[in-house]
Amino acid sequence: MLLLAALVLVPSVRSQASGSWGDELPALGVRASDASRQSDAFIDWPAPPLGSPPEVVKGIYVNAWAFGDKRFFELIRLAEATEINAFVIDIKDDTGYLTYTSRVPTAVDIGANQRRRARDTQERLRLLHQKGIYPIARIVVAKDPLLAAKRRAWAVSHRDGGLWRDRLDFAWVDAFNDSVWVYAGQLAEEAIRLGFSEVQFDYVRFPDEPKSRLASAVFPARRPDETTQDGVVRNLQILKQHMKRAGAPFTIAVFGMTASATADVGVGQVWEDLVSSADVVLPMVYPSHYYNTFYGIKRPNSEPYRVVRFALTDAVERTKDIEGAAEVRPYLQAFTLGKPRYTPFHIREQIRAAEELGLTSWILWNPRAVYYRDYFLPKRIPQMVKEPLADSTTVKAGMGLE
Repeated sequence: MLLLAALVLVPSVRSQASGSWGDELPALGVRASDASRQSDAFIDWPAPPLGSPPEVVKGIYVNAWAFGDKRFFELIRLAEATEINAFVIDIKDDTGYLTYTSRVPTAVDIGANQRRRARDTQERLRLLHQKGIYPIARIVVAKDPLLAAKRRAWAVSHRDGGLWRDRLDFAWVDAFNDSVWVYAGQLAEEAIRLGFSEVQFDYVRFPDEPKSRLASAVFPARRPDETTQDGVVRNLQILKQHMKRAGAPFTIAVFGMTASATADVGVGQVWEDLVSSADVVLPMVYPSHYYNTFYGIKRPNSEPYRVVRFALTDAVERTKDIEGAAEVRPYLQAFTLGKPRYTPFHIREQIRAAEELGLTSWILWNPRAVYYRDYFLPKRIPQMVKEPLADSTTVKAGMGLE
């Protein structure tokens, strides 16, 4: 069921970047100052074997704070006891700061190492490999206020001078500027050398803002007659080249709406372009982010199975005839945004919808890395676990970053 009205989609597209989340359990974080007291020099030891991706990827998003905190070990125990076999870990989030100490010159010059969230990134990656958990590095590309502030020539500028900012007061870098994408590609290659097995790029797009706000935005690197779609297509090739050189999969997270909209909804993402460029595409088909009556559903957030089923049916249909198309690995909603409060039932309904379409690989997204054990099936082959899981059936980790 393909929806043609891109204009109608715009309010819902903007909601997919909402920074307002629901009533998850309280975040447990560590202070940046605590995470940066000890040296984390880059150690030139051999990285663990990359290996191949699991035949079926069942993963969770782990923000940088959770990765660098003791909660990381709780999440490992969760994976040992359940079907989870992959972690998507922030190494550059939407603040522009890095989780580890980078040697990439741009990162060093702009101070991206100054608020790192983990002291022992390589050791933690080694533990993931030992436990059979597939580590995926997440890199935010165009929403980088630190890079925008330190490299003004790479930033979206305001027509009246200074940096342009979105409605949440974030500065963005200019996604027409190839230097922005080269920087992300350099970090990705470094992540593979560090021990990650795959890199997932997010915010491979332009700001999702009303036309009234974008009217004041100036994109200095825009070429004559170049559209936002052209800019994304052109620069995805830069990331693809870096990942080819790294010898690792190239994956991108995209708006869920792109699977249903047949035109660019304003951020430069068109489904056919995306699945023709990457190895894996992750549409964020969160039911809470679809407006009321979408797909003819009165309240999409209340019907996660139907929303995910409709959205991923569109994705499958539009991908099946494209030669060499990317794998579709959806992001599913594991957070509460509005009513109802999401429970294990709501999460399992999304998983059921995806798997009925043959999409057996998926990632759960919770900005705070809060997951209930009942979201997941138990591991089929029992493994020895040195420490029992806590009596609570929840694993709480970190603080939300997007």
